[in-house]
Amino acid sequence: MTAREAQAELVDEFAMFDNWMDRYQYIIDMGKQLPTFPDELKREDTKIQGCQSNVWMHDRLEEGRLHFEATSDAAIVSGLIAVLLRIYNDRSPSEIQATPPDFLVELGLDKHLSPTRSNGLHAMLERIFSVAERAA
Repeated sequence: MTAREAQAELVDEFAMFDNWMDRYQYIIDMGKQLPTFPDELKREDTKIQGCQSNVWMHDRLEEGRLHFEATSDAAIVSGLIAVLLRIYNDRSPSEIQATPPDFLVELGLDKHLSPTRSNGLHAMLERIFSVAERAA
């Protein structure tokens, strides 16, 4: 599945929910399924600046694909991490660069997140895209 297909699948899943409380709960549930983030990777260089809550993101390039690990101390932000990883994790740098986050508008996240969460989401996206740019 490509990153664009992952975005389309996510949009379809969110269409099943009638209200934003259910969508928030789905995002939180996605965050609960994130793999455990190693404590030794919770360092200043992996911390995402611009997030209200604590967020750490580690990346590595393996066989031409970028692998991201991330965590947060906030439930909704962990869910947003899970959304981003679902779309951008284990992709080539060029695929990441060629896949703008169109799902933000399609899901309505741009309208329904608080300004601080929105800033954090964009900071995480900036990290993903800057890593992809360096790796390309």
